[in-house]
Amino acid sequence: MPPNRYRALRDALHSMGDTLSGTFEITWEGIVHDPVSPNGRHELTRALLRRHLEKVMPDELLAHSGTSDMEDEPEAILRHPDVMVIAWEDLDTEGSIDPRTVLAAIEIVSRSNPDNDWVGKVRDYALMGIPVYAVFDPRTGTGAVFTDIHPTPAGPRYATRKDFVYGENVTIAEWTIPTQGLPLYGRTT
Repeated sequence: MPPNRYRALRDALHSMGDTLSGTFEITWEGIVHDPVSPNGRHELTRALLRRHLEKVMPDELLAHSGTSDMEDEPEAILRHPDVMVIAWEDLDTEGSIDPRTVLAAIEIVSRSNPDNDWVGKVRDYALMGIPVYAVFDPRTGTGAVFTDIHPTPAGPRYATRKDFVYGENVTIAEWTIPTQGLPLYGRTT
């Protein structure tokens, strides 16, 4: 994406402020809009994952789930992970988080746009240099952890994918956490 197109998209998102519901991110394809705000089970999963991680991580790290975006302007990507593992000192910034400071990104799959988490973010987080990307899918009670970024003709990609099912312990970077008790989305009618 040309740099001036990326800046125009970023400026458009900032000018919208809170006038539209949902979340907005920028990828090579343009703006990704998830019009549905996260539901209670999505938020509960995020809170449980944060709590589990913070019990096993050193004090200088945080499982952050605030409003901070990660931005890689040269790659023309602006993403907002559900949880990012980052050092406290790397949050001390005026703008977006530098993705090169993020140790792991975690996403809880959205019911309304699952390909964003399973396809787009797998590509984008590798391009941004996020060493570990974990996906939790409350639709199916499954997930995967992507690691080992390597170069390919199409750009950096994750070489390793470790699948898991809810109920198993999962290792994200160097921290192992339980997945027992993570909520599933209910059926839609």
